[in-house]
Amino acid sequence: MELHLKIIGIFLILLSLLHLIFPKYFNWKQELSSLSLVNRQLMYVHTFFIAFMVFLMGLLCISSSKDLTSSILGKRMSLMLGVFWSIRLYIQFFGYSSKLWRGKIFETSVHILFSTFWIYLTTVFFLVYFV
Repeated sequence: MELHLKIIGIFLILLSLLHLIFPKYFNWKQELSSLSLVNRQLMYVHTFFIAFMVFLMGLLCISSSKDLTSSILGKRMSLMLGVFWSIRLYIQFFGYSSKLWRGKIFETSVHILFSTFWIYLTTVFFLVYFV
């Protein structure tokens, strides 16, 4: 499981860095221009902190994979991460409209890729806790 945690760590760090392109890719300058200043800044600030937490999760998995699998605190952290990513998986299907991806090749591919990734994360973290 330590190897899986290290792999997850690498992918979480990459995912956190992917957030850097969100403003440009999703055209936030234009899309968010009609929002009030506070709501516009909330999008940027919350995206930063989500990316930062995902980065820290990745760093934890890379630097402390042995502790996550063998210590009581590590197993509890793994349970918490399993719950977190299982909720993220749920949101993937029930928080976003399928209109965003259905019938669109790229968007459907991204939906499948990330759904698979959330399943992988959830499975590994729960296995670390329960096994």
